[in-house]
Amino acid sequence: MAKMTVKGKGTAEDPWVLKTPPGTSEYKMHRDETSDPPSLVCVVGSTKLSYQLRCLDDLHAMLKKHGDWMLLGSADEQKPAAEGTVEAWARSPKNPVKGWYGLKKGLRGRFAMYVPPLMEALGKAEVEHNPKGNRMRAI
Repeated sequence: MAKMTVKGKGTAEDPWVLKTPPGTSEYKMHRDETSDPPSLVCVVGSTKLSYQLRCLDDLHAMLKKHGDWMLLGSADEQKPAAEGTVEAWARSPKNPVKGWYGLKKGLRGRFAMYVPPLMEALGKAEVEHNPKGNRMRAI
C-alpha cells in the first residue's frame, strides 16, 4: 500500500494538501490552535469544515485500542453513520468529547473522508485507497 505524501506544514499560510481516501478530490487542512476549542480546519473548494484538533490523538488512541482495520463510513451530517465505522465514532456520545468532533453545525459530518488521510500523512495510521469501502488502522 503506497503511503500518501503530504505537502505543506499544516499552518494557515502553508496548509497540508491532501487527497480523499479514494484519491478523487484534493483539499487543504491546517491547525488553528487559537480557536476555542483548538481546531483542524478543512477547506474543500469554497466549503470550510472544522473538527476539534484533539481528534487526531483521540482517533489514534481509539484505533490502537480497536487493534484492527475499521471501515471509514464517511457520511454527511444529515445522514446516519453506519455502526462500527470511524464516522460513527466521530459523532458518538461514547467518544472522548461525548458527541461530534465537527464544529460547524450542518457541516459536522464527513469526518471519515477528511481526517484519515491526514492521520496517514502524519504517520499515525494506514488508510486504504479504493474507490469505495475504505478502512484504516493505527500504526
